[in-house]
Amino acid sequence: MSDRLTATPAGVRLGPIGDIADGAARGYVLQMRAGRFHGFVVRRGDVATGYVDACPHMGLPLARTLDDYLTPDSSRIACGWHGAVFAVEDGRCLGGPCVGATLTPWPVTVIDGILTTA
Repeated sequence: MSDRLTATPAGVRLGPIGDIADGAARGYVLQMRAGRFHGFVVRRGDVATGYVDACPHMGLPLARTLDDYLTPDSSRIACGWHGAVFAVEDGRCLGGPCVGATLTPWPVTVIDGILTTA
């Protein structure tokens, strides 16, 4: 059960959207039967955008410390290992060693204030 998964089923309740400060990001680790899923969600107002927590450059988790997924001004997603920078909206790499690559989307939605996998 040590396989790292790249997707989750729809309908998994992650918790209140308010658990993520507006303009911040939070990591999630979900234990599934087939292994563990590592993802993160960026919140912008009522919009939540999720990605699999793996940089396309080398496959490492993006955050070196807990929930540290964003640039200092919170405008972009940043890989703490090799400096890749990604657009929050679509996960496209804008700078660093993987320009043109994209983060793998993790579909999430907010239903009645609850962050849920989609």
